[in-house]
Amino acid sequence: MQKQYTLEDFNFDLPEEQIAQYPSDRRDDSRLLVLNREKKSREHGYFYDLPRYLSEECLLVFNNARVIHGRLYFRRSTGARIEVILTQKLGEMDWLIVCSRMKRLSEGEVLSSEIDSSITLTVKKRIDDYLEVMSNVVLSDELLEAIGELPLPPYIQRTPEKEDSERYQTVYASETGAVAAPTAGLHFTSELLQVLKDMQVDLEFLTLYVSWGTFQPVRNSNLAEHKMHRESFYLPDDTAAAINEARRDGKKIIAVGTTSLRVLESTYHNKENTAGVGDTDIFIYPPCDVQSIDGLITNFHTPYSTLLMLVSAFAGYDLIMDTYREAVEKNYRFFSYGDAMFIQ
Repeated sequence: MQKQYTLEDFNFDLPEEQIAQYPSDRRDDSRLLVLNREKKSREHGYFYDLPRYLSEECLLVFNNARVIHGRLYFRRSTGARIEVILTQKLGEMDWLIVCSRMKRLSEGEVLSSEIDSSITLTVKKRIDDYLEVMSNVVLSDELLEAIGELPLPPYIQRTPEKEDSERYQTVYASETGAVAAPTAGLHFTSELLQVLKDMQVDLEFLTLYVSWGTFQPVRNSNLAEHKMHRESFYLPDDTAAAINEARRDGKKIIAVGTTSLRVLESTYHNKENTAGVGDTDIFIYPPCDVQSIDGLITNFHTPYSTLLMLVSAFAGYDLIMDTYREAVEKNYRFFSYGDAMFIQ
């Protein structure tokens, strides 16, 4: 009988100083832990060593979502300052947000931009942990860059700096709309991508618009009761065709990041991935059997998180928890700006 894991099984001791507050000096200078599931072995190096573990028999799948400048500052009619984070776009003018003073805001209340008071948000209703608001103008990328800043994750305890505008985006980000970065991809440089191309490693791209729900905590000890956040994705025809052909040819399908894996697993049926646009609220946790990939490049995730549960489902609970303990002992840096792991 398979063990039924609970929330408490996904805790581990992590010193606060190992939560990365800044990225490495160079993207691929971050450390890389290579975990072999079959051999249950671990190797330690740097991300620029990644090509040593790949070949022309590999296909990498990247999430090319681009992060919007979705942290904004508004004022109530009383003059009180409100920090707003756009968490998901619902329509041309409608958004879900989280903000400071959430409980104090009421339906119909109008908030005015601190930078341009002609830009307003009207509170429509409360939905779970979010507020639905309507803007009076289209919050285009250009406008958001003028009045907002990149929304760094809540565990980065500092004010965003100029460098973050570049470093909290992947070098291949092209499809705007995410409110959090697909962070496994932050380690890739243009030069490293070119090395992989020269090696005849296949590089394919899909889009999953990462929402603020990626930081949503699991509140139920019984994992089956957790309601996963929903995110929109696009799997292009060419990408799906390349993945399916590679799989038929016996190549290894490697997801760059848990966001890429969420799309691949959501669209995998009868040993093939189906192209298209959709939403996914897939929750992958042990003892789920991950079938769509052969390898995963990922960062180190927070205790109790759905992402830690996902990698445990892929690599095995005991192996992942042992690996995390070793990563802590060897002073790896954790979370979005931290180090990486390649699970083979």
